[in-house]
Amino acid sequence: MKKTLFALALASATLGALPAFAQDSEATTAAGGNFQPSQPIGSGNWFINGSVGQAHMRVGPYDDHPTTYALNGGYRWKVGQDLGLGVEVGYNDLGNFRLKNAFNSNDVNLTSQRQALRGWTAGVNGKIDVWRGLHLSGRTGVYGWKGHGYANQDVNRHHLDKVDWYAGVGAGYDFSEHFGLGLSYDYYRANKDHIKLSSDTASLTAEYRF
Repeated sequence: MKKTLFALALASATLGALPAFAQDSEATTAAGGNFQPSQPIGSGNWFINGSVGQAHMRVGPYDDHPTTYALNGGYRWKVGQDLGLGVEVGYNDLGNFRLKNAFNSNDVNLTSQRQALRGWTAGVNGKIDVWRGLHLSGRTGVYGWKGHGYANQDVNRHHLDKVDWYAGVGAGYDFSEHFGLGLSYDYYRANKDHIKLSSDTASLTAEYRF
């Protein structure tokens, strides 16, 4: 965990220095390229995005595909003609997921119960424009989550919280320099005390840049 936090802090500090570096080394670079083409290298934008999708929870005593929601915001710098790097913070709700019959049809059957997983995110992100608005993206950082659930063959419900990590990739299209849509795949690690709540999600994301 300490290594993850150190890596995130280092990445954030590096990104924070990028605008000054870009302005010094690319002072004569005019606007252009495919990423935010009207902006010169070293400039940046605040952004906000929202996502809705479906999680895949099929581990241990769980078997469900709940609907997920996420809200995310941050700042992204143009560091190359086709490349942007930024920092982000957000909050997500990974849904309420059902238990499968973890107790082999015995007297204890908890399949009607639902468990929840929610948390905040803080990390770094990047976008590369591969062709006239068509882009690929990636993100990673720390995930502070809260949830409750069961271990295998355990009838006791546990309330848990921890700081773990998340990572994701995506592809999309920017209709303008201010608005874009994309599809993304994200993995959120949420494991503690032999209880595994980790989820992967497939989402549709809309982003607005100021």
